[in-house]
Amino acid sequence: QRMVWVSCPGRGKRNSQIFDEKTHNRKLILIKRFPGYQKLFIGFLAIYLIRLLIVFTMGIMPQDAYYYLYSEHLDFSYFDHPPMVAYMLRLFSLVLGKSVVAIKLADFTVTLLSLFAFYKLAHYFLSEKQAVRATLFYGATLLVTVLSINTTPDVPLMLFWTLTLIFSYKALFEGELKYWIAAGFLMGLSFISKYTGLFLLFGFFAFLLFSKSHRKYLLSKQSLLLLGFFTIGIFPVVYWNYSNDWTSFAFQTADRAGSIEEFKLHPELFLGNLATQLMLLIPFLFVGMVVIVFKMVRRVVRKRVWPKEKQLFLMVFSLPIILFFFGVSLVYWVKLNWIMPGYISAIILVTAFLSQKLLRGQIITSLILHVLLAVQIVFYPVSVKSDDTWFGWEEFSEEVEQRMSQHPNSFLFADDNYKTSAVLDFYLDRKIYAGNVVGRNGKQFSILDPDLSHLEGSDAIFIDTDKRFKHLEKSEEIPEKLLPYFDRMVELDPILVGKEGQEPLRKFLVYK
Repeated sequence: QRMVWVSCPGRGKRNSQIFDEKTHNRKLILIKRFPGYQKLFIGFLAIYLIRLLIVFTMGIMPQDAYYYLYSEHLDFSYFDHPPMVAYMLRLFSLVLGKSVVAIKLADFTVTLLSLFAFYKLAHYFLSEKQAVRATLFYGATLLVTVLSINTTPDVPLMLFWTLTLIFSYKALFEGELKYWIAAGFLMGLSFISKYTGLFLLFGFFAFLLFSKSHRKYLLSKQSLLLLGFFTIGIFPVVYWNYSNDWTSFAFQTADRAGSIEEFKLHPELFLGNLATQLMLLIPFLFVGMVVIVFKMVRRVVRKRVWPKEKQLFLMVFSLPIILFFFGVSLVYWVKLNWIMPGYISAIILVTAFLSQKLLRGQIITSLILHVLLAVQIVFYPVSVKSDDTWFGWEEFSEEVEQRMSQHPNSFLFADDNYKTSAVLDFYLDRKIYAGNVVGRNGKQFSILDPDLSHLEGSDAIFIDTDKRFKHLEKSEEIPEKLLPYFDRMVELDPILVGKEGQEPLRKFLVYK
């Protein structure tokens, strides 16, 4: 190892001490290698400390509870998503037990691993300083925050997507057969994290098609091995779908396509998606990325100057998924997380053209937004008129348990997609049913209980959320969806949830 002599002040005289170059004072490293970055590092660290604070103080989200339900019933796949998120939560719950903090720590830890993988990936395309800058840009986004505090299939997807890019790079630019095998298998793991992982396979072969020096691999043993190990990786999901009438594939493709009533342009949906992505990445990064990518594409089109191979690599793994979902947003509401994987290589692609001044603005803006977010999550000053909130679920579940003790011979169900049922399943030690009781889509609950004939003749307690309630009394209305399934329905007193000594912030309607 290289050793460095460092002069240090002693008692009235200068002493010389030997320090290992790999382990000497961190401040000296930052001064020598990244001048002017010290405050940026401090701001970035503050952002991560706020995220950690949120992990330990935030209540459960319905998505957390729903995917935890997955993990309690391990399978090769599930109704609306592949299984990797369930495996992730099961692993952490085995170590940390069943708790909201354990779920949040799973999200936080896996996302942090994704950030380290991103930093490793950036080194293949950028200098050390630029790789650090790219990591700071990416790590300061609200995108990373969303992944760190809320359970979705995107959490493992982002990790395996980034690892796939690392080994795809090694396969294409270093050429060893083992990297082709690893890249194919990791693509499979990305796919069984979320079906958008299929864009990785598309991007890989698009690179082979457009790269003159790699086109020879289109039909080769390397490509066949990659496809073979991709097939091995996705086998659990394919087998489950084959055994369940292709339910999950149908839900994610045909059912979603069918939900678009007519092919009609909706500019407001596109603008909503644009605003969401702008906030997710934070304007400094998002606007800079759009401008630079536009200039790159225009140069290719106008001057017919083909991008260099490393630029092409980053483009084929970013532009297809980004452009596809922005295109979809013209006719359909695109969820904020659908585009996320495309930003991994896009950020690396543009970082060399983004200044340190932009990075400073990115981190300052991010820090302000994270402080506001922490205040909202911890103190909840603004009521969220939605079921997609972290507030009040535990208190609500305790109240439901008390109500059920007054109706011991009734079963319990809700019908708001999966949200209330999933949270009650997490908190209560009793069987919970969902909308399939009244012929609706209960999603994974329909898979767990496909035959409900044993409920015939039974009484039930039905919970219905009143998101934008205007008063605290009963609704005085019976939901029409109950009428074909029950002989008599009576509305009970609603369940009200809020802060002690203040007006209730959430209202749940209850029916016997």
